[in-house]
Amino acid sequence: MTLNICHLYPDLMDTYGDKGNTVTFQKRCRWRGIDVKVANISVGQPLSNFDFDFYFFGGGQDKAQTIVGIDLQKKKRHLETAVNNGAVLLSICGGYQLLQKYFKTKTGEIIKGIGLFDAFTVGSDERMIQNLLVEINSELEQDIKDSYQTTDYRLSTTNLIGFENHSGKTYLGKNVQPLGRVIKGAGNSGEDKTEGAVYKNAFGCYLHGSLLPKNPHFADYLIVKSLERRYGKVKLKPLNDEIEWLAHKSAIDRTRSQT
Repeated sequence: MTLNICHLYPDLMDTYGDKGNTVTFQKRCRWRGIDVKVANISVGQPLSNFDFDFYFFGGGQDKAQTIVGIDLQKKKRHLETAVNNGAVLLSICGGYQLLQKYFKTKTGEIIKGIGLFDAFTVGSDERMIQNLLVEINSELEQDIKDSYQTTDYRLSTTNLIGFENHSGKTYLGKNVQPLGRVIKGAGNSGEDKTEGAVYKNAFGCYLHGSLLPKNPHFADYLIVKSLERRYGKVKLKPLNDEIEWLAHKSAIDRTRSQT
């Protein structure tokens, strides 16, 4: 089996080391004998010549978002079609914001998004920097449990742990569901206890860290969904995730000790 991965704007949107998500995705595939091909797509490079199963879009600064936002409009139709046809997309922070309707910076600049998520973000003077613990959307919970295969760990939680660092406050519309509910941290806005957004197999969130190394159950869920697009129902080979769950637990322990 082979999966095709697209890393969107890795040269401009990797301020917080979110590339670790694509590294984890590749490693967990290759440990199972799944071949992975990765293409880095940036400004001026079209998507129309490719058939990707998984897209990753990381975070960046406002200046980079302005540049990327203009180019992203040229990729809008392709990304919409891909997601509507079952492709998987994970976006973090700035990437998440550019997939919304718009991002209004603190200075009043409007950076137009592509509206994949029915949401918008407004810059604020409040910097939300802390560990972020999230209870996953209940509609995703059973799918994640069914997707995750391990040799040494009974999945007792589908919670996600990461690190948020953003001043933009995101507000969800009625046509999108949150990725989850905030247990500890700020999440989308620090006001409504929501974190992230879900549209079909597209996911947006503020979970840096990187997200997938410390959340192997969610990594495997994304892998399964990517494989299903191309091959139908699959069951992953179990992996020994002792180290991954130690990292997960350690991060949660630090988070719960936050004042």
